[in-house]
Amino acid sequence: MPTAYSSTVLAAPAERVWEKLRDFNGLAGWHPAVAESMIEDGKPADQLGCVRVLTLKDGAEIVERLVAQSDEERSYSYAILSGPFPVTGYRSTLRVKPVTDTGHAFVEWFSSFDCEPGQTEQARGIFEGAVYKGGLDALKAHFGG
Repeated sequence: MPTAYSSTVLAAPAERVWEKLRDFNGLAGWHPAVAESMIEDGKPADQLGCVRVLTLKDGAEIVERLVAQSDEERSYSYAILSGPFPVTGYRSTLRVKPVTDTGHAFVEWFSSFDCEPGQTEQARGIFEGAVYKGGLDALKAHFGG
């Protein structure tokens, strides 16, 4: 099963970074590619199983389900139900950990997925580039790094 991975260090405490990231419906507030986020059926954004619909700035739509969330581990995981990507079985985790010697935050965003033979590098490039790096760069601009 192919994987994608990106990470960065932010010049802010892990607790402060997690306050911003823990909102499963908050991606439009910090990711430059996301224009709008909405949780279906009025459910709380931290309720396991809730579904968010992301509208990207290019008009594409991604539907994702929250499958795990832990304030103790400062992480959440989600699955893509539908979207413009050439993958199936996509599951991703966004996690924040403290960098103990500096008081900064280490943020990692990673996934596993299935795709057609020959499309692994294309899919990995989309996730590691525009999706993960795009979001992490925006967080770095906000928090410093």
